[in-house]
Amino acid sequence: MSGRPDADLPPDTQTAEETTTEDAREDAPRVDAPEEAPEDSFEGADEDDEGDEGDDEDLLAARARRARWAAVGTGTLLALAGTAAALLRAAGTAPVLVPVAYACGAAVCALAAVLGSRGRTRRALWTTVAGVMVMALGDQFD
Repeated sequence: MSGRPDADLPPDTQTAEETTTEDAREDAPRVDAPEEAPEDSFEGADEDDEGDEGDDEDLLAARARRARWAAVGTGTLLALAGTAAALLRAAGTAPVLVPVAYACGAAVCALAAVLGSRGRTRRALWTTVAGVMVMALGDQFD
């Protein structure tokens, strides 16, 4: 039989042991947990709160810094890859539209890197996506 061993069975398939344990659970008295002291009753709570706010600000600043670096790095890397692909396709026998699309996509990804460096990480993300889509569209013309 598959499933959890403590799963409820239909009444016609339950054994006597299962029904007695369920009845025992229902009849057992409830034990309430002791009440905890409120957080404000601790001495020096104000000092700890000020430190937590500073830690939160530091964490938020670190996240923002990582997001900016990620946007700049991704945009730069994709811009370089698009430029290299445009140069390689221009040197080959591909139609003119293919290297132009790669170059335009690389320019859009470079714009995303600039946006990321200025802290506009959401716009940089969507600009990066648009640049990659332009490059992929250009690849379809080949």
